[in-house]
Amino acid sequence: MSTLTKPEAAGTPAGAGDAFLSVRDLRVRFRTEDGIVKAVNELNFDLEAGKTLGIVGESGSGKSVSNLAVMGLHNPRNTTIEGSIKLEGQELIGLPQRDLEKLRGNKMAMIFQDSLAALSPYYTIGRQIAEPFMKHTGANKKEGRERAIEMLAKVGIPQPDKRVDSYPHEFSGGMRQRAMIAMSLVCNPKLLIADEPTTALDVTVQAQIVDLLKDLQQEFGTSIIFITHDLGVIREIADDVLVMYAGRAVERGTMREILKTPQHPYGWGLLSSIPRINASVDIPLRPIPGSPPSLLNPPSGCAFNPRCEFREQVTGDKCRTERPALEEANGHLSACHLTPAQKQSILTEQILPRLSS
Repeated sequence: MSTLTKPEAAGTPAGAGDAFLSVRDLRVRFRTEDGIVKAVNELNFDLEAGKTLGIVGESGSGKSVSNLAVMGLHNPRNTTIEGSIKLEGQELIGLPQRDLEKLRGNKMAMIFQDSLAALSPYYTIGRQIAEPFMKHTGANKKEGRERAIEMLAKVGIPQPDKRVDSYPHEFSGGMRQRAMIAMSLVCNPKLLIADEPTTALDVTVQAQIVDLLKDLQQEFGTSIIFITHDLGVIREIADDVLVMYAGRAVERGTMREILKTPQHPYGWGLLSSIPRINASVDIPLRPIPGSPPSLLNPPSGCAFNPRCEFREQVTGDKCRTERPALEEANGHLSACHLTPAQKQSILTEQILPRLSS
């Protein structure tokens, strides 16, 4: 499984040298006309080779921003990135753009959420798949075309020798996403970041894409970071899960731990808001009240406290004045001022019955 290190391990050589991907104390800031946006704060995680880490959270939680930092895709003119990102021991933060370009598409690749926007409308699917292959391997056009046909076949595109000459608008949403996966994997990268690749697809196609990624991961041994807001999808693909809120990690653990025994009120809210197929139609959905905070001026203390229904159970005013540390709670890590006994009581008496109703 991917190693989910405790915050106090950040910056230590142990673990950082063992992990395939190691992120330590990552901070991402954007300079805007309104002020500094603190998009990612003190983020730590490790990912082992051949495993999948799921990153979940609402829009604006820092999921995509942190992984764009891994890929080196932020605009340096208005972005400040601090901390450490090591891929097989190589530090990526501060690496010259020419060196990052050698890694992107070759050693690491990204599948973007909107395939229609990510693919150029002016070039055929085959040309767009072949281009990174030719760039990184020195292959000629004929070899590039043959590789594109091979990859389209691997991702399940029918008649790949003909569809290689199609344009993006001639593909359905699911087929475009498959083409994006083919383009991402054309050079057999060791790291694949999938940024909500199933969001705009229907449930059947979502399942097909997830199965395809799992099959290709087994074939190529690729490590995957799967970004989503859908815990149902995470259940099908992730070994471990990182829950983010307001730019910070609020819970980390194995997929089973996060889905079966979550320890943070935000995780409880995410699980409670999922529609269940066996639930009575008379039972209303339970959305998390309120909205995510502004990262220009986040609330003091625990960022989730304005939306938390359990904050009054914490002694004193700690939720509003002290930011909780990410600490071990019942087998995995969570950042919450509730005591382990309180969490277990709430989980057993309120959350689990709510999820089973």
